[in-house]
Amino acid sequence: MKIPGYLRMLLLGLASTTALFSQIDAREIIRNSVAADERNWRIARNYGFLRRVELRSLDSQGGLKSSEVKTYDITFQEGTPYSQLVQRDDRPLPATEERREQEILAKSIAERRQETTAERAKRLSAYEGRPDWQREAWHELADAFDFRLAGERRLDNHSIFLIEATPRKGYQPRSRTAKLFRSLKARFWVDQRDHQIVKVEAEVIDTIWIGLFLVRVAKGSRATLELTRVSDGVWLPDRLQVVASARLGLLKTYRFEQRVHYSRYSCTPTDARTIYPAESRDSHSRVATMNRAAKVTSR
Repeated sequence: MKIPGYLRMLLLGLASTTALFSQIDAREIIRNSVAADERNWRIARNYGFLRRVELRSLDSQGGLKSSEVKTYDITFQEGTPYSQLVQRDDRPLPATEERREQEILAKSIAERRQETTAERAKRLSAYEGRPDWQREAWHELADAFDFRLAGERRLDNHSIFLIEATPRKGYQPRSRTAKLFRSLKARFWVDQRDHQIVKVEAEVIDTIWIGLFLVRVAKGSRATLELTRVSDGVWLPDRLQVVASARLGLLKTYRFEQRVHYSRYSCTPTDARTIYPAESRDSHSRVATMNRAAKVTSR
C-alpha cells in the first residue's frame, strides 16, 4: 500500500520530534535549575512581602476541626528581615495587640543596634547565605533521584518541562537533610527560558523519622510549592500547600493542612535595608491599607 505524501511528512515529523525529545536529559535540566536557583536566591533575598498563613487542623477522616489565619509583614530591619504579625483571621489586630507587636519590633531593632561588630557580622552572614542544611540538600537534588521527562506544558503563559522524580536506588546522601529524599517522590515544572523550577509537588512514599524518632511524618503526606515571576526576572514563592499527618512520639497524631500565600513583594536595595519604626512609612502604609480592606470585607 502506498502511503500518501502528506502522511509520510507527518510520520517523519513525529519521528524527528520524538528523537529530539528523547535526547533531552532530564537530569541536566535539574542541574541547570539548581544553578539558576542559586542565582535567583541572591536577588530574591532583597524582597519584603506579606505572608498569609492558614493552618487547618483535621480529624481522622479529613474533616475540619479548627482553623486559624495569621498574616505577617516581612520587612528589613537593620539589614535582615523581621516578621511582624499584622492580621489575625483576615482582620486587623486589636489595638492592645497591635501596640504589643510594635513594642516587640522596637525592642528587636534596639537590640540589633546595640550589637557588637562581630555580632552584627554574624547575623548578616547567616542571612546572606542559605542555612547549611538547606543548601547542602539542594545541591544533592540532581544526584538523589532518577528523573523522567514527562512532557512539555504551558503554565501561566510559560513554556515548561514537566519532570517526574523517584528516589535513586543505591544513592548515599552526603548530608543529613538529603536523607529525606529517599522517602519522597516529586514532580518538577521547569521554565524553559529561565531554567527555574517554578512549581514542585512532593509526596511522602515512606514514613519520615525526624529528631531521633520523636516525630514521624506519615506516608501520603504531600506538599505543593508554586512560584511567580516578578520584576528583575526573579522567581518568588506564590503559594505553598502542605497536607500532612505527623505523630509526636507515641502520644498523638496531628493531621493538618497549611496554606501559605505570599503577596505585595517590594524590593529593598542592599544599601537601604535599615528601616526604623518611626521611618517605616511604606510598611505602615501598606498594613493600614490592608487593614482597611479587611474591615470592609468583614462587614
